[in-house]
Amino acid sequence: MFKKIVIIVVVLLLLLVAVASTKPDSFAVQRSTVIKAPPEKIFALINDFHSWEQWSPWAKLDTAMTVAYSGAASGPGAVYEWVGNSQVGQGRMEITDATAPSRVGIKLDFLKPIEGHNTIVFTIAPEGDGTKVVWDMNGPNPFISKVMAVFVSMDTMIGGDFEKGLANLKTAAEK
Repeated sequence: MFKKIVIIVVVLLLLLVAVASTKPDSFAVQRSTVIKAPPEKIFALINDFHSWEQWSPWAKLDTAMTVAYSGAASGPGAVYEWVGNSQVGQGRMEITDATAPSRVGIKLDFLKPIEGHNTIVFTIAPEGDGTKVVWDMNGPNPFISKVMAVFVSMDTMIGGDFEKGLANLKTAAEK
């Protein structure tokens, strides 16, 4: 009986590895919304990490989270580092490029609970009587992420957080 259980577990693990190996080597998550505010106002809320407390979906998950700002006050070279509970982890963001009022590029490095190095791009463009904001994150999909993706996709894991963040950004910008 024990031998059969071991064989079944080994077969299931091999199946998991086989399915995980078919997952793509990179991932992308994207969400968008239209905000009734000028692009310049929205750009300012994204391009200055000090403003992120107003709309970040993670800011309220850990009220004891420690945050440090360094580098430029805003725009390229601005740095935001955080250490928080298991819901927010630990990491660092740096604005790498910004074109007012249409684009902000950010290098995102997660340190804990799982190390990851990703790129975020916010695109801001007039649309109708508002402004369309697109929040895009992409990065490599290492093997551990591929194994996790067998059960839940990166889009499912953080897409809802992007939607909350964009809703918060909308509220802050439309004040």
